Amino acid sequence: MKIIIQNKIEISPEVLLVPVANRENLEKVLSLLAKKTKISTSLLQADFKAGLKDVHLLYFTENHENKRIFLLGLGEKTSSMDVLNAFRSFIFKRKSNLPATIGISFLHENAPADPSLWVEAAVNGSLLGFYEIGLYKTEEKKATTLNVAGARIEIFVNKKYKQAASAAAAKGKAIAQTQLELFDLVNAPANKKTPQTLADWATRSGKKYGYSVKIFNKKEIESLGLHALLAVNRGSENPPTFIVMEYKPKNGKAVKKVGLVGKGVTFDTGGLSIKPSSNMHLMKSDMGGAAAVMGTMEMAAKLQLPVHLTGIVPSTDNSVDALSVKPGDVIGSYLGKTIEVIDTDAEGRLVLADGLAYAVRQFKPDVLIDLATLTGSCIRTFGTYAGGLFSNNDELTSQLLSAGQATGERLWPLPLWDDYKKEVKSDVADVKNFSGLPAAGAISAAKFLEEFIESHPAWAHLDIAGMAMCDSEFASQKSATAFGVRLLIAYLEGLAKNAQS
Repeated sequence: MKIIIQNKIEISPEVLLVPVANRENLEKVLSLLAKKTKISTSLLQADFKAGLKDVHLLYFTENHENKRIFLLGLGEKTSSMDVLNAFRSFIFKRKSNLPATIGISFLHENAPADPSLWVEAAVNGSLLGFYEIGLYKTEEKKATTLNVAGARIEIFVNKKYKQAASAAAAKGKAIAQTQLELFDLVNAPANKKTPQTLADWATRSGKKYGYSVKIFNKKEIESLGLHALLAVNRGSENPPTFIVMEYKPKNGKAVKKVGLVGKGVTFDTGGLSIKPSSNMHLMKSDMGGAAAVMGTMEMAAKLQLPVHLTGIVPSTDNSVDALSVKPGDVIGSYLGKTIEVIDTDAEGRLVLADGLAYAVRQFKPDVLIDLATLTGSCIRTFGTYAGGLFSNNDELTSQLLSAGQATGERLWPLPLWDDYKKEVKSDVADVKNFSGLPAAGAISAAKFLEEFIESHPAWAHLDIAGMAMCDSEFASQKSATAFGVRLLIAYLEGLAKNAQS
C-alpha cells in the first residue's frame, strides 16, 4: 500500500477520515464539517463527543459525487498509542467496506501544530488493522479493496510539515511491517515454530536489512558451554539454537553499544513441574521477548540508528521427556556458576542466564537490556497494562520509563534490593532458580538474573509476561502484540538525540 503525503485537499477522496480529540477547539472543527456537509453544528455536537475510538459517519456531495467523512475520536488525553489503536480499530472493523483510496486529514486546528507523531501512529495503526490471525485456516481469505495493487492512503498536512510527516509515515509503515511479521511468529503454534524457525527468521531479516546474524547449532552450543540452555533443551525433540545478531550503522558512528537479550522459549510445558492445562496452549507466546529483540534489530537496521546493537536469543522449547531436568538437579552455566533447579517451570531465567553472560563477556555493551515473558507474578501485579522494570541504573530506568510513556508500551519499576538475594540462595549450588515462595516472584527472578551480568553497571530486565499476548478486539482469544519494539526503538532514538544535544 502506498502512503502519500499532500498539503491540501483539492478534490476530496471518496472516504475521508478526520481524527479529532476531545479538546477545547472541537466545536470549531465540527462547525467547519457542519458547513461542508450541511448539517447543523448542534446536531454534530450532540452525536459526536470525540471519545477514544468513537466513529461518526457524515455524507456529502462534491462535484456531483457522493462521499463520506468519518469522524474518528481520539479521546481527551491523546497519546500516540491512542491514535494507533483508534486507527487500527477503525480499519479492522471496516476494511471490507472501504474503497482502494482513503484520505486522512490533519488540516484542522484540533490536530497538533506538527502532526508527525499522529501521522506515524495513524499509518502504523492503519496497517496493523489489516492483520488477520487465521494463519492456518483452510477457507479462502476475502480480498479487500485496500489490499489490492494501487491501494493508497492520502494524508493531508500543512505544507510546513510535509517533509516531517513524510518521514513519520515511512517510519510508521516500516514498524508496522515488522510488527505484522512478529504477530505471525508469536501467534504460530509450537508445531509450526521451533528454535530453528526463529533462527531462520533472523537470518532472512539480517540478509534483507544488512546486519550480521550467526546461528549456533547444538554442537556449537555445547562447545561454547551454554550449559543452562542445554539443560532446558534436554526434554525436547528439537535442538536448541543460539542466535547472535549484530548491527552497526553504515557510517560507523555509534553513540552507544547496546546489548539486547530475549527469551526464546518456543513452547513451555513447564517441564516436569508441569503447568495446568487450562492456559498451556498460550505458552506458544513464551518467545515474546525474543520477538521484541529480533524486531528491534530489524527496525534499527531499517532506520539506520546510530547505535552499535547486539541481539542475543537463546532458543529452545521446554518439554517433558525421560531426559528432562528434574527438580533438585544441579546444572552448569556459561558463566561457570552452578544452579540448583528447584522448579523446571522457571526455565526462562536459565536460558537468559547464558544469554546475558555471553553478551557481557563477548560484546561488553555499554547498556544491557533483557526482555522475557518471565513470571506470572508480574501479571498478577500489573495485569496487561504494563511490564515490570528492574534496573541497577537510575538513568537507564528513567530513559526506559520515558520511552514507555511516549509509545504507550508502558513499564513500571520494581525493586532490586539485596534483601531479596536470599530468595535465590542455594545450599548445594551457587544459586537456585526459584525461591519456592508465593510472593515477590518477579523480583526474585530478577535477582537470579542479576547473578549472571557480572556486575554490569547499566542493566535492565523487562518482564513482559502480561504484555506479549493480550485479549483484544482483533481476535477471539489472546493474540500477539509485538510489545517492546516501539519501546526499544524510542529508547535507542533517545540515546541518539541525547548524544547530539
